[in-house]
Amino acid sequence: MAIVRVRGPLRQLAGDRGEHRLDGRTVVELLRALECSYPPLGGWILDERGRIRRHINVFVNGERGGEATVVGADDRVEVLPAITGGMR
Repeated sequence: MAIVRVRGPLRQLAGDRGEHRLDGRTVVELLRALECSYPPLGGWILDERGRIRRHINVFVNGERGGEATVVGADDRVEVLPAITGGMR
């Protein structure tokens, strides 16, 4: 099982837990499993087509990942909402 960490405001929707152990062969399979386990997350990470939303960043072992990125049993997956704004 891979370890999935959900950051930012999404963490509260995921039961306010820092880490989740989930089964999946790809990033999108893990994210589907996460949304199934925590229904309040539904629609926040994956869109209606099952694709990662533009404002969500996913990293697998520190490297940027996409829907088809293969995930191993010992991998760490980070799910972070994008931060917008800046200095004036």
